[in-house]
Amino acid sequence: MLKIGDKVVYPMHGAGEITGMEENEVGGVISSYYILHLPVGNMKLMLPVDKVEEVGLRDLIPVTQLKDVIEVLTAETEQFQGSWNKRFQTNLERLKTGNILDAAAVARNLSRQNNKKKISSGERRLLDLSRQILITELVYVCEKTPEEVTAWVDELIESPTTEEK
Repeated sequence: MLKIGDKVVYPMHGAGEITGMEENEVGGVISSYYILHLPVGNMKLMLPVDKVEEVGLRDLIPVTQLKDVIEVLTAETEQFQGSWNKRFQTNLERLKTGNILDAAAVARNLSRQNNKKKISSGERRLLDLSRQILITELVYVCEKTPEEVTAWVDELIESPTTEEK
């Protein structure tokens, strides 16, 4: 059972802190909800207590996994074959996993693609979402502000890899 103060990751949204619990009536049924506050964008999400496992809520990554995130952010850009629509679907599926390394790869690939040639509005939304997912978790893991983490992530993504120099 989660408690107030716990920091968790909600796939497709990012990491946040449980700041409270509320009961709400929807369709005549009273349900309990965790209130999850995300550090970026001052977003508040309500998670049904009885659906926590179903939605894939997970703990933050350990600090020791930061090196893996850095490796993904600085790795060579993945080249996709096919249309932007196929690339969009592939990236969306990666974000749905809730895995921070998948979010980091999507953020890296789309950021670099956008720097070369502007991406579609749909891919722009995926880029923003992948960055939100990545940055919110890193804020808690690194114990830094969203601004500090954003600047660090941007620096890592922009650092040229050996093969792309």
